[in-house]
Amino acid sequence: MNIAVLPGDGIGPEIIAEAVKVLQRIAQDGFDFTFETAPVGGAAYAASGHPLPEATLNLAKAADAVLFGAVGDWKYDTLERHLRPEQAILGLRKNLGLFANLRPAILYAELADASSLKPEVVSGLDILIVRELTGDIYFGQPRGRRTAPDGAFAGQPEAFDTMRYSRPEIERIAHVAFKAAQGRNKRLTSVDKANVLETFQFWKDVVTEVGQQYPDVQLDHMYVDNAAMQLVKAPKKFDVIVTGNMFGDILSDEASMLTGSIGMLPSASLNEKGQGLYEPSHGSAPDIAGQGIANPLATILSAAMMLRHSLGLPEQADRIEAAVQKALAQGLRTPDIHAPGTQKVSTAQMGDAVVAALG
Repeated sequence: MNIAVLPGDGIGPEIIAEAVKVLQRIAQDGFDFTFETAPVGGAAYAASGHPLPEATLNLAKAADAVLFGAVGDWKYDTLERHLRPEQAILGLRKNLGLFANLRPAILYAELADASSLKPEVVSGLDILIVRELTGDIYFGQPRGRRTAPDGAFAGQPEAFDTMRYSRPEIERIAHVAFKAAQGRNKRLTSVDKANVLETFQFWKDVVTEVGQQYPDVQLDHMYVDNAAMQLVKAPKKFDVIVTGNMFGDILSDEASMLTGSIGMLPSASLNEKGQGLYEPSHGSAPDIAGQGIANPLATILSAAMMLRHSLGLPEQADRIEAAVQKALAQGLRTPDIHAPGTQKVSTAQMGDAVVAALG
């Protein structure tokens, strides 16, 4: 099983090292993993002048799965947009056809006090956000800058982006979400802004049509502003959420704080063949890079998702998730989730604890 390892920038190399350490422990039980590392993001730009070199892209295309760290560094903010580190992840999503992003938000009982909400509101939280990843305003054309041709400020400079979705794009992400709901509590919430945006009235109509194929799943619709409020007010009312690219980006980051830290939120981005890119939901955090204080658990849990969704090893995925919970039950905490009465550990020490918990 060939795994492309793309550490990236900032804390990326540190957290990826711990996930690879955990996978190497799994491999000792008779699984053949091949790891091949390549630069991406700012590290790739520094080495070759482009955030997604052709060799890195080809490695990702050929792999069974991609383990991705994080990209971005303030020192590259003055580059032209197409050369900035963040363009690497957008390029990978587009070129690999990674249209379905799965972001589970689970609050481990040991971290109930670390959540931003009261324990009685958030204890037992287990939701899945299914985000469409290759459409919407992030990829819609046309886009750019121009002189405004009309409106109250005609003749003035303006910038514009295009929000658009086609029926096949909506249908395929809806099927992913309905199937995920069938394997959980059979409740799906589709988040839109149909009261204002024509794109999302169309989204709502298509999701409703697809829902007729899944009579066992209860479907409801919610405007994105209400969904943002309900995630804070009563998050456990959700089971599976499906939404577009931009709304999913925002809501999944909000949901991450319910789990105690964005350092606890893994993600999987899948294409129609089941090939996937697995990464933590947090960024590169260049301000803490090299200090050994980053939380590697989201990356380790992303590796578990890789075993489950792309490599066909669900039992080994379960083992990793149980090992993470065991490490937390032992009172081990990286600084982002540290609390009185727990033991503060480094990035590498947390990775070692998960390896030890695997037995």
